[in-house]
Formats: sequence, C-alpha cells, structure tokens
Amino acid sequence: MARHIKKGDTVEIICGDHKGATGTVMKMTSDGNRAIVEGLNLAYKHVRPTQQNPQGGRIRVEQPIHISNILPVNPKSSKGTRVRFEVGKNGVKKRVATDGSEIGVVIRAKKK
Repeated sequence: MARHIKKGDTVEIICGDHKGATGTVMKMTSDGNRAIVEGLNLAYKHVRPTQQNPQGGRIRVEQPIHISNILPVNPKSSKGTRVRFEVGKNGVKKRVATDGSEIGVVIRAKKK
C-alpha cells in the first residue's frame, strides 16, 4: 500500500511537542511506518570517546515520528494537507492534496 509520506517531502507535525513545526523527511524506517524529520523530535544520545569524537559526551539525534502524526505540506497553501491518490491516463500514480493540487508522483508509468 502506498504511503502518503516519502523521503524528501516537506512535512508538518500535527501533534506532540513539535506541533505546527515543518521539516524535511530525511529517512523512512524499514517498516515504512515511521519517518525521521530533519531537526525535529531531537533526543540526547550519550557517546563514548572515540578517535572521531575524542571528547565523548552527549549529542542530539533525530528520533522517528509515526506517519500518522505528520502531514505533507501543500505547495499551494504551505500548510499540512491530507492526500488522496489518483492514477492518470498514462498510468502514473500521483499524490493529490484535498484541494486538487498535485504533491508528487508515487509510481511512474511503465514503459511498453
């Protein structure tokens, strides 16, 4: 089943501590139900001293957010929007915002 979020999308957080914040999806988890958004949902990670990081200490890392808590940003209104999927006449599957503006291509048409 197609997901309404993919890597590289600009998304808006709709609940939690970062409600209303926007960011770019850096990575989707392997199960496809969580996304890592750049600069949001940060947590401290304690690291040991290594050759790359001789001081050690605490670093801030992004934690995954469930995709039910994020919405893709509509390029027309710059706000989060729900998405539906449409298949064009040439076989291209597209994500379309509820107001009708196209958000992105999901599956390209197969060459015959």
